[in-house]
Amino acid sequence: MNPDPAQEQAQETSHAREASRTHDGPRAHESARRLAPTRLLDIDPLLDDPKTRIVVCCGSGGVGKTTTAAALGLRAAERGRKVVVLTIDPARRLAQSMGIDSLDNVPRRVKGTEDRGGGSRSDSVEGGGGRRAGGELHAMMLDMKRTFDEVVEAHADPERAAAILANPFYQSLSAGFAGTQEYMAMEKLGQLRAKDEWDLIVVDTPPSRSALDFLDAPKRLGSFLDGRLIRLLTAPAKLGGRAGMKFLNVGMTMMTGTLGKLLGGQLLKDVQTFVAAMDTTFGGFRTRADATYKLLQAPGTAFLVVAAPERDALREAAYFVERLAAEKMPLAGLVLNRVHGSGAGHLSAERALAAAENLEESRIVDQGDGKALRNSPDTYGSSDSPASRPDPGATLADTDVPTDAPTDTDAPACVDAPDPDPSVDQVTAGLLRLHAERVQLLFREQRTRDRFTALHPEVAVAEVAALPGDVHDLAGLRDIGDRLANNHRELPEPSA
Repeated sequence: MNPDPAQEQAQETSHAREASRTHDGPRAHESARRLAPTRLLDIDPLLDDPKTRIVVCCGSGGVGKTTTAAALGLRAAERGRKVVVLTIDPARRLAQSMGIDSLDNVPRRVKGTEDRGGGSRSDSVEGGGGRRAGGELHAMMLDMKRTFDEVVEAHADPERAAAILANPFYQSLSAGFAGTQEYMAMEKLGQLRAKDEWDLIVVDTPPSRSALDFLDAPKRLGSFLDGRLIRLLTAPAKLGGRAGMKFLNVGMTMMTGTLGKLLGGQLLKDVQTFVAAMDTTFGGFRTRADATYKLLQAPGTAFLVVAAPERDALREAAYFVERLAAEKMPLAGLVLNRVHGSGAGHLSAERALAAAENLEESRIVDQGDGKALRNSPDTYGSSDSPASRPDPGATLADTDVPTDAPTDTDAPACVDAPDPDPSVDQVTAGLLRLHAERVQLLFREQRTRDRFTALHPEVAVAEVAALPGDVHDLAGLRDIGDRLANNHRELPEPSA
């Protein structure tokens, strides 16, 4: 049963208030969970290591994988490596930022990354190095159908390849069959690695609801293409001509009749024609999927799990970390994107909310023993405003008008200080409430991250602060790369 979102939000707010009280008090650290500080992910040594040949950015959809992959590729290229970034359906603005409006299935050189040797930007990159001459950045976008076509053309003679490519069932399979995109991403990765043309290949895994689809879908598709149903449908072609069809006629009649009702007679015919033409090609699908799978397990490959500081995204990241460990695939660390910080972290949410309430209720002010009405006798001892109330310790001035003072009879004898502008109070109260919401959000993100690190303390983490807008140029990608590599914690540690 799913929890009530409103109730969950109220609980989070309650936790934030309690945490604020605890943090403000002298026993702050006694109630905090005792967790070891998160390990920091050191990006630059990973990118600089010549043994690192493949970096795979994986995670659930919508967490910034494509931007992370592009930023890593740009940083590696400007540190002297020849890099290709394999993206999957990147946002148009991101593609434009890399100068690749016509991005396709062929690697394209990204302009603006060459001739940048001779030090880092303002020497701000810790650990030395910065930009180095000799690097190149290339980018490409996976064309799922074109990659499938290339596989067919490479493993079938021209006549059979033409028959396969024209087959309606193949056209549907290559354009949108479940698992095809993941399978073809692995296929393209295998092709790029086999050429040995690149120092580093950065892979942006396909967008999907589950991060595990990248590992599971290719095997499922390979098993389907090499499975019993396909072998059964190809059996007549293997036996050859009428003899084969006569041999299988009795058994096939019932099956094809049932499938014909379910799928339609024309579709079934297309499937049979397709598998007959693919007879010599099917045996290689699972083999190639297994070969690429082994490539992902080999030394020189590094997985970066990308997530946002949200419960579902980090739960998916935890599943992926566990799966990588089970498959013995090398995990470099976790990239935690879109983390929110606070420039006034010492002002707790509790105090900010209390101050906002005081300002919004203009006749209420803080007192040492509680709250009282503004301008009330209990507050100041008179009905005068606090500005006009005399200081008990001050000496009363002579009420006579000095001889050198103006003697305008129209001038008031006493001018009360004006009350504070209510609009200023409202703006200030609004800012305080925004700060309180920000602190509560930070607290939720910290708790979510701490749950992950408690389960996987061995995983190094790089935290990237949320940006005010989208990345739309190379400068924005460089900024992301700097944030990835600066070894700075955006969220407080558990004991803080």
